[in-house]
Order: sequence, then C-alpha cells, then structure tokens
Amino acid sequence: MMMSSTLTTYGTIVVLLVLLIIVPSQQHSLSNGKNSLISAVFVFGDSTVDPGNNNYLPTVARGNFPPYGKDFKNHTPTGRFTNGRLVTDFIASFVGVKENLPPYLDPSLTIEDLMTGVSFASAGAGYDPFTSKLSGALTSSQQLDLFREYKRKMVLSIGKERTDEIIKRAGYILSSGTNDFAFNYYGPVLLQRTLYPSIHTYQTFLWHNIQNFLQELLDEGAMKIGVVGAPPVGCLPAIITLNSKDPISGRQCIEPFNSVSRDYNKLLENNLKTLNTRDNGTRIVYADIYNPIINMVQGNFQTDFQEVHRGCCGSGLLEADFLCNKNSVVCPDVSKYVFWDAFHPTEKAYYVIFKSFESIIRQNIE
Repeated sequence: MMMSSTLTTYGTIVVLLVLLIIVPSQQHSLSNGKNSLISAVFVFGDSTVDPGNNNYLPTVARGNFPPYGKDFKNHTPTGRFTNGRLVTDFIASFVGVKENLPPYLDPSLTIEDLMTGVSFASAGAGYDPFTSKLSGALTSSQQLDLFREYKRKMVLSIGKERTDEIIKRAGYILSSGTNDFAFNYYGPVLLQRTLYPSIHTYQTFLWHNIQNFLQELLDEGAMKIGVVGAPPVGCLPAIITLNSKDPISGRQCIEPFNSVSRDYNKLLENNLKTLNTRDNGTRIVYADIYNPIINMVQGNFQTDFQEVHRGCCGSGLLEADFLCNKNSVVCPDVSKYVFWDAFHPTEKAYYVIFKSFESIIRQNIE
C-alpha cells in the first residue's frame, strides 16, 4: 500500500487528533539502592512523557479528565496520556529521586519538588517546530527555555553551587519525533513534504535539530542524556485505522510507516555515537523503544497481551485526548491491552518498556 493514497482520508481526521504521538499499578519504589548517584530527572519531549504540562497550555491536546488516570494514584487524571504511570515515572522511581515525575508548569510545585526533577514535555511536540505549532504544544526550544528558567529559579532559592551540582548529577531524557512523521510530514499539511521532498532529507533535518538541542543542553551543564528513538509508528491503532484496507477485521501494522521508524532510528543511533566521544564524563546514549513495542505487538514477550491493534478506550480505533472521555466505553481488563488509546501505550506496556531500559540506566548512572 502506498502511503500517499491514504493522505486524504488521514487528513480529514488528523486535525481532530493533533496531539500524540505514543502493569498493574506499581506503587512500591523501584529504587536501585544508588539514590546518591542521580540527583534529579529532567525530561523533554511529547505526549509519551508529558505528565500534564499541556493542562496549562491553550491546546485541546490534553488528558486531564477520566478515563485517563483511572489506574493512577487515587484514580487521578493528571494529564498523562495513559491509564496510569509513564516510563519516566518508573525511571524516576528506579533511580530513587521520586515516585512520579511532575510537570514543570504545575504552579503548586515546591522547591523541594523541583530539586529532584520535572518534565518539560508537551503533548503534540516534535523536533520540528512546525509540528508543535500544529497542536499548540511547546517547541523543543521552548522546553529548553523552561529548563533555563528552572535553573534561574533554583539559583535564587538554593544558590548557584547547589544548583550546579543538581544539574551535573541529573539524568536527562529526550523522547520525541513520532509527531514529526505521523502528524506533520505524512499529515494533511504539505509544507514539509514540499521543503523536504524525500523522507531521508526530512530525517536529516530532524537530526540537525536534535544535535543543536543536545549541544545547548550540554552547554547548560547536562552530562547524562538518554535519547529515545521512534516507536513502530505503523503499529499505532490510529495509523492502522487510517491506512488499512480493512481497518475493522483486517488489522495489522502498516509496514511503510514502520520502515520510516527503523530508518530514522538507525540514523539517530549512529549519529549519537559520534557525539559520545567526550572524555569529560558526558554520556549520550540511544534508547530503543521500537523493539520493545514491536515485541509486545508480535507476542514475543512472556507478558500476556491479548489485544495489540486496538486501544482500550472507546472503539480503540481512533480515540485520543478529547475523543477518549468519561462517556467512552473502556475495556474490561486494561492489562490485556498494549495500547490505552489509539496512540499511547497502557501503563503495563510502559512498564515493559521501562524494564527494557533498565540495563542502560544501570550502566550510565555511575
């Protein structure tokens, strides 16, 4: 199937879905006993790592209402685009800084909350600034500006020396890119396909933006950075719905989109290696999200997922943000689903992804 043949249908629906994209609740701490090695966790990216920053932005890309958060602590819809916790929550707990990572824009955060890390991520964001503008999300540059604001705030509160120490010993996570492909380059607005006629040239453009972002983050004092690759975009339920010949009974991953993800991930992983040759203790590592998700979809894990091509919320075919709401039907057993809505994994799937990151984290926190 040629992707171009689906763009008209895709475009009529995508404007309603301008966010994104992509375990039973683990209430106990996942601390690895090395709490003193990581001072804080800071996160930049899209809806897969946004714990609620979009609650404070003029955008429809929000998840701060039921049934989102139905399995979160106190069944609270926080703005996370899933039924419970995110990968970054599990990571923050694992390294011993806090149980759940809050959104930086939450005005109720105290200095103590800020000291151990926050997320600057924004649902609908991408490495391409135009991607973020499509949904009213924070651009990567705006997220980095908020980090600089965070630093200034901390210097005023606890002093420059303590702030510098937190920044130096913190872990940084960058997770974005899916929206750049799913909603921008292959979306209804043809601007980027006009500027970048081939997907390879667009992927190269994204890499230059990533490279610039990483350099600026290093200049701000970051030393341990994990960069997450793209998921198998063709396995997202909404992408299947919009691109399948038989979206009801013949559901399967759309290979051309998955091929785009694989090519992008190879480019990202290889290029990151060229940046990781510093001898001052800086570590920049690639984190693979493609294989954990494709393995869950293909049944290659012992974890029992019975529904891999539909989301739990609503019909499971297209619903996300305001289309997944308190009036939506919710599946009776979310633990059987890889996806919570038509774009984002369930908490259980996020936990599986976290476990796949665990060895990388252990190797790079010392």
